[in-house]
Amino acid sequence: MTEQKPIGKLALRTATKGAKREAKKRELAESAIEALKRYGYANTTLRDIAAESDFSLGMLHYYFENKEELLIYCVRLYKEASTADISARIAGADTRDSLFRAFAEGLAASIVEDAETHRLWYDIRNQALFDPVFQPVVAEIEASLVGLFTRIADDHTDGPMIQVLYGAVDGVFRHLLVRQLMDNPRSTAELTEDFCVLLTCMLKV
Repeated sequence: MTEQKPIGKLALRTATKGAKREAKKRELAESAIEALKRYGYANTTLRDIAAESDFSLGMLHYYFENKEELLIYCVRLYKEASTADISARIAGADTRDSLFRAFAEGLAASIVEDAETHRLWYDIRNQALFDPVFQPVVAEIEASLVGLFTRIADDHTDGPMIQVLYGAVDGVFRHLLVRQLMDNPRSTAELTEDFCVLLTCMLKV
């Protein structure tokens, strides 16, 4: 019994160290994402990110091997938060109509509140067509997004239909995002109605 105590203490120290490292990485990423979403992947270097944050270039290199690793971490972090927000919104829906509206409101609010960050997601997704380093994280994130659509679709909706639904909503989302960023910003309520119409048409309610 006494021999197990040092092992327990070592495991605790290791876990604490790991948690502190992860917290620091998140802090760095939250700062870095401000530069990345403003300038995009191709136009941003680690030096640029360091210049716009409170962290040195050396610290960025300590926690992230290169810009690609940092970008992947950032995109995963913000997409997890975005997905969690929509999941929380639809969790309390007790009818099909309220489920659709909660989902639509989540999509609309995301465009209004996080348009520049979503622009970074589409940037990395485009990069994945040419650079295989981004393909695993893009596949991972898209799988989680498809999972959200599975939750709002009818129980009888098959797998291929879910993929079509995701593709259709993603296309409309990107179109509305571009208009929001470029020339025609709209309110959350207006965007919500657009998504409600789309979901109703796609799922034949």
